[in-house]
Amino acid sequence: MPDQSVPSQAGSKGARLPPYSDEAEKGVLGSILQDGGIFDFCREKGLSSESFYVPAHRIVFEIMSDMSGKGLPIEILSVSDQLRTAGKIENIGGEVYLHRMVDSTPTTAHAEYYIDIVIQKHVLRRIIETARDAENQCYDADQDAFGLLAGIEQHFFALTDSRRSSAPPWRDMVKDVVRQIEHINESGDTGLKTGFRDIDRHMGAIRPGAMIILAARPSMGKTSLAMNIVDKVARGHGTNAPPSAVGVFSLEMSCDDLVMRMLCTEASVSMKKAREGYVGTNSDAHRRLIEAASVLSKASIFLDDSAGLDVTELRARARRMRQKHDVKLIVVDYLQLLHHKDTARQGRQQETASISGVLKAMAKELSVPVLVLSQLSRAPDAREEGRPRLSDLRDSGSIEQDADMVLLLRRPCRLRAGSEKMSEQEKRDREDSRLAIVELAKNRNGPTCEAIRLNFEEEFTRFDDRADNFGADEGPGVGSGDMEEGPSQ
Repeated sequence: MPDQSVPSQAGSKGARLPPYSDEAEKGVLGSILQDGGIFDFCREKGLSSESFYVPAHRIVFEIMSDMSGKGLPIEILSVSDQLRTAGKIENIGGEVYLHRMVDSTPTTAHAEYYIDIVIQKHVLRRIIETARDAENQCYDADQDAFGLLAGIEQHFFALTDSRRSSAPPWRDMVKDVVRQIEHINESGDTGLKTGFRDIDRHMGAIRPGAMIILAARPSMGKTSLAMNIVDKVARGHGTNAPPSAVGVFSLEMSCDDLVMRMLCTEASVSMKKAREGYVGTNSDAHRRLIEAASVLSKASIFLDDSAGLDVTELRARARRMRQKHDVKLIVVDYLQLLHHKDTARQGRQQETASISGVLKAMAKELSVPVLVLSQLSRAPDAREEGRPRLSDLRDSGSIEQDADMVLLLRRPCRLRAGSEKMSEQEKRDREDSRLAIVELAKNRNGPTCEAIRLNFEEEFTRFDDRADNFGADEGPGVGSGDMEEGPSQ
């Protein structure tokens, strides 16, 4: 009888056997044949027929999987009968081979140890296969090198993801959530905060894995608001939390522009004057810039201003940023400047939908909130009230579907002139050059809010909490009363 335990190609001249353990594979199957309940533990650990290298062992585990799916008991006689019915009993070397596996496994106490060895060897084989595929792709001259690198990196990280077992038992998940609630009550750590009192009051804590869309028409200040949030999170300012590392992907503005904007915001210095050389070295403005530089230089902010990024490359860079710097928030400015080469030929709407899906998957994979800036269509400009809607998100409805939260930013003073039908409040809003309104248009885990009112100092590109919001009701429409002139301190 031929030996069915070793693949035929393994003995070819000069071939190297891939990593595997015949003894461990027999130990796993022998343990299952003695105690059918161990099969469920194998599946919970992520074991599949592909985890076995020896063909005979793959066949046996596949039969066991079929039997488990049908609710049949798994033991040596039933497995032998199923193999015979499937016409595969001779492929494994006959019924005697099953008995040999049981004989070579005197106890099931070491089943977990055998399972771990089989998994380890399987991962090693997958690493070898992935590396071999990567080598073959490198010889394809038509490939873009950096796109290829991002794809290969994704394949290797997929191996890491495969280590995660299937969903834990329901009882364990309930216990974990209870522990999270207890931790929140004891520590006060509810999650990431933006640092803006009224935004945080309505949004609540931003949990890891969430994708937040901040959308506006051009020149409304969405980049300024995003960078204000970055500054507050990175310094722990106004968040009641320690400083956290933040990663920023700026596809529109250069790193120099962003840093200058943040410096001028912190120092309350006009960026226009700074650019045009009106800040003398002996001036008070220069002193404030130096002080601002000292403060900001201590913040853990990591900027990437690569233009025209493919979303898979951005995901790879974000993954490295997360691993190297442990960033707690990722900001992407902005979605419509990203590309996705795999769907680019299917039209911009489909490409944008794919980009949105990748960003959401990235948030879940890295377990960090991702703040994504987005453009709005021209539809709000055609409305008298100028108020944006979720349907105005540009290029694809998938953005709205994928997002956990959607913030719509508008500045009434930038809207076209209204009619006599406008209320007195709307007229005052149009005349207030500092007023900015953020609408929480979607909140997957809480209520929405129509008007979160902020002050915007355009000269310094700085948003502040508005004093007239303090003590307002918790419901929608907060802050709709009369406005004070100065920002809250």
